[in-house]
Amino acid sequence: MIPSDFIDELLSKVDIVDIIDEQVPLKKGGANYMACCPFHKEKSPSFSVSPSKQFYHCFGCGAHGSALGFIMEYQGLGFVEAVQYLADRVGMTVPKSAATPNPQATAARKQQQQTLEDTTAAAAAFYQHQLAKNPRAQNYLQQRGLNADIIEHYGLGYAPDGWQPLAEAFQPYPSNALVNSGMVIDKDGKHYDRFRDRIMFPIRSQRGQVIGFGGRVLDKGEPKYLNSPETPLFDKGRNLYGLFEARAAIKDAGRILVVEGYMDVVALAQFGIGYSVAALGTATSAEHVKLLLRQVDNVYFCFDGDRAGRKAAWRALENALPLLKDDKALHFLFLPAEHDPDSYIRAHGAAAFEDALLHQSQPLSAYFWQALSENIDLQQQEGKAELIKTSAPLLAQIQAPALAYLLRQQLSQMVGIDEHNLANLLGQDAPKRHVQQKRHQLPQQTFRQPEMSTLVQKQIRALLINPQWAVYTELPEYLDLSGDFACLAALAERIQASITPLNSGAVLELMRHSDHEHSIRHIFRQAMRSPEEYQHSDAEACEDFKQGMQRLRDALKSRQIDALKHKLQQGELSASEKQLLLTLLSAPKPPPQASG
Repeated sequence: MIPSDFIDELLSKVDIVDIIDEQVPLKKGGANYMACCPFHKEKSPSFSVSPSKQFYHCFGCGAHGSALGFIMEYQGLGFVEAVQYLADRVGMTVPKSAATPNPQATAARKQQQQTLEDTTAAAAAFYQHQLAKNPRAQNYLQQRGLNADIIEHYGLGYAPDGWQPLAEAFQPYPSNALVNSGMVIDKDGKHYDRFRDRIMFPIRSQRGQVIGFGGRVLDKGEPKYLNSPETPLFDKGRNLYGLFEARAAIKDAGRILVVEGYMDVVALAQFGIGYSVAALGTATSAEHVKLLLRQVDNVYFCFDGDRAGRKAAWRALENALPLLKDDKALHFLFLPAEHDPDSYIRAHGAAAFEDALLHQSQPLSAYFWQALSENIDLQQQEGKAELIKTSAPLLAQIQAPALAYLLRQQLSQMVGIDEHNLANLLGQDAPKRHVQQKRHQLPQQTFRQPEMSTLVQKQIRALLINPQWAVYTELPEYLDLSGDFACLAALAERIQASITPLNSGAVLELMRHSDHEHSIRHIFRQAMRSPEEYQHSDAEACEDFKQGMQRLRDALKSRQIDALKHKLQQGELSASEKQLLLTLLSAPKPPPQASG
């Protein structure tokens, strides 16, 4: 049996859009991706893939599931084989066997994760408090033109000078959590703060949790920027600075801008360009590109025009090639050598910066050929041969069929070799193996009206779509749970026991092979008949969920009181049941909920 923790981690590292798009070409349709369903014949697309919830659903035949479920259905693989298929893609080793799950060990791992998150959050609060007390740090940010709103939006702070300032906020100092979260350095048994006398930039995960920091010196000093080390929370190759804070601006602009520095991100936001992000002290990785392309269809890279900036741009392009899609576009803007985004926007203003971004940036295709040919003399046959040699392995990585064809066509024109002969030189792609697909039978009453749902089923559906709400599902142990109530409790318990934050697709896999799998999938199908009701996770919807849980607790309590009273009348009540009845009857009633 493969541990559920492994499945959770696996599904957090794969992207269902990438998995399905390799088998069934997807097109962006609003927040989701659409295609004709691969499991039944249809003329118009009803197969939807959600990048945010990480599940697929067909509104025609009802097929649904996670990335793992899709591989099982589409390729006809068993559970273990499908897990191995996905694990191979992300470099994970599937456990060959697992001992009986240990609830204590699972709880301990989850507690350790929570402790690290609490530590980084407390450190961020400490640094913010210190900024408010330090005129020198405040003056530095004012000189950089940052106002109070931007400072608050990005949670900027200040790490005081000294060896152990964090001892003021953490007792005992040091602790394992401080060391394991990268906040404190342990060197030969001596401990001191990693960040000292620096402006602090909290780095957040996509769910808003502080996972690490970047620190910038106020005066001259090296290194200019210091970043958190790799920790159980912080993987710099899989996260981007400012992405959490930029969510709304990215959605409004329909594009995302990648710059090199934390201060660039914050300065651009100060001037109204809030859709920028930065890599975390490293080159733009393939994982970064995947993350970017999940957000929008247009990604802009802005680099300094110097040698280092062009090297960083080319590295980003190389890592992006295997991930390109025909409905996605990457652009590259190089600023004058004397400028970075921060200085450019201050010198020329936001309108001039955006004009340059939109009208002077190069599409990937143009930058690709310019960079490859800038030091080659294409008037000479040797130069043409060199261009073919250097471009061939790069072109072979491109999986977007239309773009790959057009780039090869352009190479044909540049070197003066017809497309057929050039194809022979470059080598032809091997034909893809056809996979026999499993077919789902259409239900006989596809268009029947949705069934009337009970409150508990509505709560289960909401929890499937918003797993983070599991923290609001407390059901006291003395309540007698059965049927859908037991299903809700088991679902919430499994979500809360997971070390890895779960998306909807992962929750479906979490309940696979459980006693409640059939009920969960039935309720999930109901949710997908009117997904707009459940896909919002704003404060109002969350409050509705909390109130629903309170009504369920009240109903369960009333039902249990009635059952105990009936047993009392029959003279069948045990001593413990009498005590429970007295407890239930004496418990204060909750205040009535305000009506909307």
